[in-house]
Amino acid sequence: MADPADLAANYAPAFSGRLPFGRRPALLIVDVVMAYLDPASPLYAGVEAALASCERLAAAARAAGVPVIFTNVSYAPGGADGGVFYRKVPALKLFEQGSPHGAFPPSLQPAPGELVITKQYASAFFGTPLLAALVAQGIDTLLIGGFSTSGCVRASALDACQHGFLPFVVREACGDRHAAPHEANLFDLQAKYAEVIAEDEALSRIAAAGPGTGPNTAAGSDPAR
Repeated sequence: MADPADLAANYAPAFSGRLPFGRRPALLIVDVVMAYLDPASPLYAGVEAALASCERLAAAARAAGVPVIFTNVSYAPGGADGGVFYRKVPALKLFEQGSPHGAFPPSLQPAPGELVITKQYASAFFGTPLLAALVAQGIDTLLIGGFSTSGCVRASALDACQHGFLPFVVREACGDRHAAPHEANLFDLQAKYAEVIAEDEALSRIAAAGPGTGPNTAAGSDPAR
């Protein structure tokens, strides 16, 4: 395996850019559902620490008036709306409509009025109303956590970048079933598409955002890009 110091040195000349934090952030919590938290589930990932981080971020965002957005996954019976993704990953059967594996954990439920994006593919943007909702609320920055780092978190951060939003992936709030893909994807996101930040920095950013960033005040305004 390559020495991490050598890897960082190799990437530094070409991938050393940094993104600024925007004016109107939202917290995007990606697929924090029981499929990844129930030890009896084939998708169990041992990501309880990431769940706890997401809980702290959500509490801070709500206190500061920063919008909190959740995603989950749901398929029609037999996966008729799941396409190739559903065919490729047999475990996605866990997310057919009505399955308890698709439920949010008791400790992290969407609050009344918070947006829940139900998706069928990896990215929170693909085939969903998320883009339109963010534009309508004037959001320019996404703080991102959830499951899994190498899958739906990565895809959502990449699409955020490609749609012109500033992605800030919160390291402690992301989880994967193995450390290798988790760390590799955080490294690659930081190098090319996003900022990967510590939870403490995310909490400070949320607190600094303060009142006036919620959906009612921002609705109808243009996003600061």
